[in-house]
Amino acid sequence: MHRPSLRGSVAPISAVALAAGLALIGTPASAGTVNFQTSCQATPSTSLAGPQHKVVAASAIVTAPATVNAGQTFTYRIQPGPGSYPDSESGGTTAGLSRLKFDFEIPANTTFVDATVVAGTGSNLAGVAPNVLRIGTSGNVDAAGPLLRLSGNNQVIGNSPTSSGNSEGGITAPKLKKNLDGTANSGGNSIFQLPAVDVTVVAGSAGTITPKLRVAGNAASYNSDENYSTSLAKASAPFVGTVWAPTRCSPRDSSSGALNAGGGALATIAVSTPEVSTTTAVTVPATATAGAPVTLSATVSPAPNGGTVQFKDGDANIGAPVTVTGGTATLNHTFATAGARSVSAVFAGVAGFTGSTSAPQTVDVQPAAVVAVPTSTTVTLPATATTGSAAGLTATIAPVPAGGTVQFKSDNTPIGAPVDVVGGVATLAHAFTTAGHHNITASYSGAIGFAPSQSASATLSVDAPAPSDVATVTTVTALPNATAGTKVDLSATVAPSTASGTVQFKDGTTPIGGPVTLVNGVAILPHTFTAEGGHSITAEYSGANGYVASTSSAFAVTVTGASTGGGSSNPFGS
Repeated sequence: MHRPSLRGSVAPISAVALAAGLALIGTPASAGTVNFQTSCQATPSTSLAGPQHKVVAASAIVTAPATVNAGQTFTYRIQPGPGSYPDSESGGTTAGLSRLKFDFEIPANTTFVDATVVAGTGSNLAGVAPNVLRIGTSGNVDAAGPLLRLSGNNQVIGNSPTSSGNSEGGITAPKLKKNLDGTANSGGNSIFQLPAVDVTVVAGSAGTITPKLRVAGNAASYNSDENYSTSLAKASAPFVGTVWAPTRCSPRDSSSGALNAGGGALATIAVSTPEVSTTTAVTVPATATAGAPVTLSATVSPAPNGGTVQFKDGDANIGAPVTVTGGTATLNHTFATAGARSVSAVFAGVAGFTGSTSAPQTVDVQPAAVVAVPTSTTVTLPATATTGSAAGLTATIAPVPAGGTVQFKSDNTPIGAPVDVVGGVATLAHAFTTAGHHNITASYSGAIGFAPSQSASATLSVDAPAPSDVATVTTVTALPNATAGTKVDLSATVAPSTASGTVQFKDGTTPIGGPVTLVNGVAILPHTFTAEGGHSITAEYSGANGYVASTSSAFAVTVTGASTGGGSSNPFGS
C-alpha cells in the first residue's frame, strides 16, 4: 500500500519542479537589468502531495530614458528574463507550461497612452499570441486600471474572468528542448522568453517615474493569484497520470520574507521642468553718428530668470555679455567708424529657458560732424597776358586744406574745369581769346573740415600779340613722386623749340631757384624738395623777341619722407 503512494508522489514533485523552473536560467546583469530572487508556490492537482515551494533567480529588464520633461510623451520597454524547465524531474515527465502571465504597474506620475508587444522579442512560445491588456486589481479589463498584463488574452490561472487551473490556455511554452537561438539544448531543457512590451506614457510633474512589477495590495502576498508572475505547469507520472500545478511567484528571498529588489523600482526616470522657448528682439536706432554713444536694447520673451545677452555687429561681439533683468538687456555703445551696421542680440539661455537669437537690425552710422575751418582764397595773376598764349592763373587757399577744387572765372564766366588744390595752391593755364581787361576771380569749393571761400576780383590786362610774334605753349614734367632730401629734375618744354629766353619754375606761387635758360626749347632744373606733401609745379616762359610768354598747366608732385632703411638706393642693384 505504501509503495504506490510513494510512487504517486513523484508526479506532484515533478510538476512543482516544472512550474518553479520559470527562471532557472540566470540573466546576465546589464544596464537596465534588475536581478532578484523570486519565491514560488506550486499547488498540485493531486491530493498525494501538498503545496511545493521553491526559490529561483529571476530578472526584469527595463530600457528607459534617464530624463524626460514634465508633460513629455515617451516610451520605455520592459521584459521579464528568460525561463526554462527540464525534460523530467524525480521520475515524472514534464509536459509544458501554459497560461503564462507577467503583470506590472502603470507608473505613478504618468498618464497612460499605449502599450504594445514588441514583435520578434519572444522566443519558443505557442498558444494564444501574447498581448497587453490594461486591467484593474480584479483582473478584468479596465480602461482606467492601474496595471498592465502581458498574457494570452487574459487566459491565466487566477485573477481573471477567464481563469483555469486545470486546462491549457493563453501563452504556452511547449516542450521543445531547445535554446533561445533554436539549437538543441544539451540537457534536454526547454528554454523560452516572453516578449518585451513598449509602454508609452506622458510624464507628470517634476520628480521621478519608477516602473515596477505588480506588488501592491494582494500582489505583495505570497502565493496570490495577483502575484506578478503566474503559470500553469503540466506533468505526467506513472500510476498518477496528468498533474496540473498552478504556480504563483512573488519577488522575495523566501516564502516568509519581505519583498526584495524585484518589488522596488526597476528603473528611475527623472522628470524635469521643460525649458520654455524664448524669442529675442533687438531694438536699435535707425541712424547713429560715429563717435557718439547710442543705446542698444534686447527684449527676451517670456522674461527669463537671469541669463545674458551678447550684442553683435555682424559676427563680431559688441562689448561683453549683458545681464538680462526683467526680460531686458541694454548696452550703451559708440560706433567708431561710419557705415551700415547689422546688429543682433543672442540670448544664451538659462535654467528653464532656451537660448534664442534676434533678427538683425541695421544702424546707418554717419560720419561725425566736422567743424569747418574758415578759409581765404587769393588769386594771383601775371602782370600781362597775350591772346592765344596760356597765362598762369593761381589761387592760394589759406590755411592749406586737405583737398577741394578751385573754379576760376573771367567776368563771372567759368574758365575751364575746376582745378584740384595741391598744397594749398590751384593753378590754371588759360589762353584768352580776346584782348582787354578781364576781371578774374577764384572760388574754393571747400573740403572736409575746411569751409568754402571766394577770392576778391583781380584785373588782368590781355594784349593782342604783335603781328610778327609767335604764340608759345609751355609744358612742365617731373616724376609724380619724390623723396624729401633727394634731388629730382624738373623739366619744361617750350614749343616751338626755336624759342629763346628763360623759364621760371614755381612751387605754387613760390619761385624755385632762378630763371633757367632754354636750350633747344627745353629748360631743366635739378631741385631738392624739403617739405613732405603735395606740391603744384608750374613753369613760366618769359617770352623773347618774336615769341609770346606762356605758362604751363600745373603738375602735381607728391613728396614723402626719406626712407630709414639701409641698402642701395638703386632699384636695379649696384
